[in-house]
Amino acid sequence: MTAFEQSQMETILSELPRYRAAAEAIKGTLLANLALLGEIPAATFEEKGRIELLLERFKQNALEDVARDGAGNGMAVIPGRQPGPPILILAHADTVFSNEVDHTISIEQDTAMGPAVADNSIALATLPTLPDLIQQLDLRFESDIVLLGAAQGLGRADLHGIRHYLNHTNNTFRAAVCLEGVQLGRMSLASIGMLRGEVHCSVPEEYDWTRFGTGGAIFDLNEVINRLVEIRLPKRPRSSIVLGSIRSGSSFNTAATHGVLRFEIRSESEAMVEEIRLQVDDIVTEVNSATNAELTLNVLARRTPGGLSSSHPLARTARTILRALHVQPRLAPSTSELSALIDRGIPGVTIGLTTGQHVNRPDERIQIEPIFTGLAQLIGIIKAVDQGICDED
Repeated sequence: MTAFEQSQMETILSELPRYRAAAEAIKGTLLANLALLGEIPAATFEEKGRIELLLERFKQNALEDVARDGAGNGMAVIPGRQPGPPILILAHADTVFSNEVDHTISIEQDTAMGPAVADNSIALATLPTLPDLIQQLDLRFESDIVLLGAAQGLGRADLHGIRHYLNHTNNTFRAAVCLEGVQLGRMSLASIGMLRGEVHCSVPEEYDWTRFGTGGAIFDLNEVINRLVEIRLPKRPRSSIVLGSIRSGSSFNTAATHGVLRFEIRSESEAMVEEIRLQVDDIVTEVNSATNAELTLNVLARRTPGGLSSSHPLARTARTILRALHVQPRLAPSTSELSALIDRGIPGVTIGLTTGQHVNRPDERIQIEPIFTGLAQLIGIIKAVDQGICDED
């Protein structure tokens, strides 16, 4: 960092209390956006209603280039002073909750509670709030700031929304910030290698229920699980198998005829992810041959390891800003939208905006007061990127 950049950085750090106070001053706007957007169900592939309201809020802020693309993403631009590579600020719009779930959000003095309020409604609500915050601070940036509500990101969608956007935009981004609701202090610079899959077990009509040891789909999937936990995982590269869910059966006294086991392989090494996948494939084949059931392995998503080093100027700047706000940075890899940015060589970081509990439960809860620190963090990062402090030499 040059002496001039160091002076600019010191100015940004000195301004952080002002950024935070301004964020607190527009608390009502932020919470209104949270309620408006968060109470619209947005299961993956069904985000249209939420995106349409996001676009309406962008228009009310008189932003430029408000549009919805072919993948259902919603976007707008806060214009800067100079032409050049813009800064991308994004949050995923979809949630893990079905559209049949009651999405009522309860806002109290210190907390907000409701399905997806933490993951990721508060982050999405930040996008239409950001123009108000910038106006409150009387800031003007050199770079355009592109705001993106990314659709079709979770589960089977495999980041289709952000990938579609990056494949079709003409922009070459200076840097990007991915917003997640929780936890404040989270900082993701890299993507870990990942494979997400399902093991389907189906019992044919001619299944031999008199065969010794037969018990239906649950028994067969349990055998798969028993063998998965026996896979020897290396300490280096760090690797794991996460058993996410198993769904099967309909009653107490009827053997299950179908079931699905969802799992995720994670590793710092892409080669290790593939090696573990081959072992999973062998296990499914062996269990399949030992039963009358039909077991199949379906791969739903993959991630390639990569990202910024902790010495990258963007990483250093983000850490410095957090510490100046008296928040301890917690580095953790990501498998979300950051992965798509990494694949395109765009410098990016994922940050959390507040603290919360019960994530991915209907009673998700976030604390309101820490959000102002999270927003000050965001303004500080945008300011540093805009001034060239986060550019590599």
